[in-house]
Amino acid sequence: MATAVPATRRRDAFWNENDSFRIHEDAPSTEDTEMNEEAHQEEDDEDETAEQETESLAEEAQESEESESSEDEAASSNQVQYDMEKLQDAFPGFRQKYRLIKRIGEGTFSTVYKAQDLAYDKYDNSWDLDRDNYDRWAVPPIFGGGGLRKPTYVAIKKIYVTSSPNRILNELELLHDLRGCDSVCPLITAFRSTDQVVAILPYFRHADFRDYFRQMTIPDMAIYFRSLFSALASVHAHHILHRDIKPTNFLYDPSSRRGVLVDFGLAEREGYDSKPCLCHDDPATRKAKLKPLIKPELKKAYPKEDTRPSRRANRAGTRGFRAPEVLFKCTEQSTKIDVWSVGVILLTILSRRFPFFNSADDVEAMIEIATIFGRQRMQHAALLHGCMFETNIPSLGRSGYSFEGIILWSTSRGDSKDNLSSEEKLAIEFLSRCMELDPSKRISAKEALQHDFLRLGLDETSSVGEPSEAGDDDEMDMLKA
Repeated sequence: MATAVPATRRRDAFWNENDSFRIHEDAPSTEDTEMNEEAHQEEDDEDETAEQETESLAEEAQESEESESSEDEAASSNQVQYDMEKLQDAFPGFRQKYRLIKRIGEGTFSTVYKAQDLAYDKYDNSWDLDRDNYDRWAVPPIFGGGGLRKPTYVAIKKIYVTSSPNRILNELELLHDLRGCDSVCPLITAFRSTDQVVAILPYFRHADFRDYFRQMTIPDMAIYFRSLFSALASVHAHHILHRDIKPTNFLYDPSSRRGVLVDFGLAEREGYDSKPCLCHDDPATRKAKLKPLIKPELKKAYPKEDTRPSRRANRAGTRGFRAPEVLFKCTEQSTKIDVWSVGVILLTILSRRFPFFNSADDVEAMIEIATIFGRQRMQHAALLHGCMFETNIPSLGRSGYSFEGIILWSTSRGDSKDNLSSEEKLAIEFLSRCMELDPSKRISAKEALQHDFLRLGLDETSSVGEPSEAGDDDEMDMLKA
């Protein structure tokens, strides 16, 4: 069996132009100068000895660090290789269908590998958006022989055996229901062997969010979020909450301007295990229900015996991207929680800061949001869900800050709103619609697609969907089949 060998890279020697060139001039020889030269020579010898010892210690420390780093990398690589071998042996016939290449992702509940689909031509490939473009990738025939089709890659998601069986079944069912949806990663198939489950998904070429988000123009942002909201509109039309919208779960390729929404491990159907919440009542009814809870004199302390009933709600998601109703334990969460998360991504791109929110727990997350919106608006948001928000942090203002001011400050452009372009003002207006504290006033994914901001750059998307012509160097990491 053939094994691909990594190509070696030759490192050309070069001359360092910064190396100084010194000319030594002999001074006139006298007795005084000879004595001075001997004294200086002794001092120079001592200095050179000290310098050599210092350099030797520094080199030893550097070699030790490099050795430890290389050992860690080797151990990690060996562990990945072992896991890939173990996965291939866990399923009968796996090696005849797929050839693992490398690990491309690792999370709390699963690990994702890139693999070559060896049996692509034997099955229905309606999931493959680029299947009609493979003809132009064919290798010209040699001596009358047939051309070779470009290899097709898939993403194999290995779900950990510690995951709940209900969670695994829920994710697979939701992916099956969302097949054919625009910009949503479809499920090709799934396998189970004893307690191990793997899902086969399409592999999408994409770039690291941190490598391109600072270079995005306003039209680039519009194209990015139009693709993301197209996916969300399809998901929400099926009454499904994704619950984990973040840059790493939206695989985007800037060259083709195409993105796809992935990872439905935390997704759930809207209304599942929910109970009525005050946020869905009309203002008069909500005020009447809140009146007994609001006391004129609030003691700034915790009661020894708290008689308030406990509240349980789904708070799943990634810190920094969870909506305020999730933090306030709303018992009737809607698809609007995903829209808030998209707003955080837009704020991240406009401010050129990632991550924008970096809280360690729910309390810090509330304080971060309150820093932007102010203590007064945060208190009103808490009352929507029957909660109280109180803080004695002196730096937390009552009114907060505007999005315009935050973006101007974060990009070092002064305080004047005149420094913002008309396109930026349109993007900030759209941002305020996404990051609305009241979920009932927050824009929906369907409404977002009609917003003027997402219509920017429509005339520049003629090349969307074209496969990238960049070469694939992943074959260097090919695992022996």
